[in-house]
Amino acid sequence: MAEDLLYPLDPGKVYLSMDELSLETEDGMKTMKMGVWINYDPVRIHKLIVREKTLQVDTLEVLNPLVSKLRRADPDYYKKFMGLQLVIDYPGYSTGILAKIPYENDPVGFYKWWRKGKHEDKVYLSLGNRVRLFQKVSLMEPKMILKKDLELLSPR
Repeated sequence: MAEDLLYPLDPGKVYLSMDELSLETEDGMKTMKMGVWINYDPVRIHKLIVREKTLQVDTLEVLNPLVSKLRRADPDYYKKFMGLQLVIDYPGYSTGILAKIPYENDPVGFYKWWRKGKHEDKVYLSLGNRVRLFQKVSLMEPKMILKKDLELLSPR
């Protein structure tokens, strides 16, 4: 029976969408084609690729469709994963732009947009990126930075 065949994860293999993979699920062991897995559990597959680095996939055939699925399946996970690589609508640009560009080139403007413009939900900033942003803003325009953000910078 095909059900009895297991296709364990092979870290040395680059998976294509038609390749079979067996993974443990809440309902027991499941074997599906990679293209089906990215629909069934996109976050788990993404974590195997990015965090655990145990799963290698073809970028065009698997990774690009997976990232697209993540955006819809789990928007919060997607935002955290993308961070400053996320495309945002930012004042002064006619089309979407990588958040990283205004973050790096116009930290004060980005701070105004992100924190004071209440767009924290649009771009996830890691603690390190928040600290760097707050440091730049506090040097460039100290009166603008919010007290709660200054507290993050001051040693306790």
